[in-house]
Amino acid sequence: MKISKQGLLLILFIVLNSNAFSQEKFAYYCPPCNNDCDNVAYTAPGKCPHCGMTLIKESIKTHQKAASAKRLTVLFYLQDGVEVLDFAGPLEVFSYAGFNVAIVSKTKDKIVSQGVLKISPDYSIADAPKADILAFFGGNAGSAANDPEVIEWVKKQQPDYYFSVCTGAFVIGKAGLLDNLTATTFHESIDGLRKALPKTKVLSNVRFVDNGKVMTTAGISAGIDGALHLVAKIRGEAEAKRIATYMEYDKWVPGEGLIIHASN
Repeated sequence: MKISKQGLLLILFIVLNSNAFSQEKFAYYCPPCNNDCDNVAYTAPGKCPHCGMTLIKESIKTHQKAASAKRLTVLFYLQDGVEVLDFAGPLEVFSYAGFNVAIVSKTKDKIVSQGVLKISPDYSIADAPKADILAFFGGNAGSAANDPEVIEWVKKQQPDYYFSVCTGAFVIGKAGLLDNLTATTFHESIDGLRKALPKTKVLSNVRFVDNGKVMTTAGISAGIDGALHLVAKIRGEAEAKRIATYMEYDKWVPGEGLIIHASN
C-alpha cells in the first residue's frame, strides 16, 4: 500500500505527540493549603504527612506552572455578627485554589460571628494591602454598608474583582459598584436591596450574578457556587472541579447562575 507524503507527515505527527504525552511525568501533591508542603512531590497516593490532606495526582509541569503563577490576594471584609457559612465556604474554595486569603475589618478588634466564633482580623482598613479580590458577606452587613469610613475604603481599593455573598451586596452597592448592573442577594433581602439600590436590577431565584468584575451571590451555600465560578474564570474549570470534588460539593454545576459578561 502506497502512503502519500501527507499521510507520512500525519503519522509522524501522531507518533511524536504520543511519545511526548507518554513521557509526561506525574507526581502526587498536597492540595494548596498555603504551607510549605504545597510543593512537595510524592511518588505514591496517600495523605500529606504535614497537613493530613489527601494527595492528588497532577502533572509535574502543570503543578510547577501553577506554583510560579501570581498568588492572588483575597481580602474578606468581616463585620461583627457576620454569618459563618457565608464566608467559611468561599474561604475554603479560595484557599484550596492557592490564593492568599486574609481577614480585614474596620479595626483589628476581635469580631464575633453569630455570637459564638471569635475572629481576629489580620488587618484593619487602615493598613490592609491592595486586594486582587475583595469580598463581603452577610450577617449584620448594615454595620459596614452604613459606615462612611468603610465605604470610602471600599471605593479606594479597586481590586480586579468584587465578590459578595448574601447581604454583603449592600456594602458594594452602597459604594456605587452595582449602579446600572444586575445583582442578587439572600432571598429574604431581595426587596430591601431593590429599595436600597434603585439603579440596580436585583434578581431573585438565581444562585449568582457575574457582571465580569462584580459578582454577587444569594445566601450561604450560593457563596460556594460563586467562589467556584470565580476560580474557574481565573484558574480554569478543571481547577474549580478539582476543588469541588475535594470538598465533596457535588451540588456545583459549572456555569449555573447568570453570567452577564462571560468573556471577562
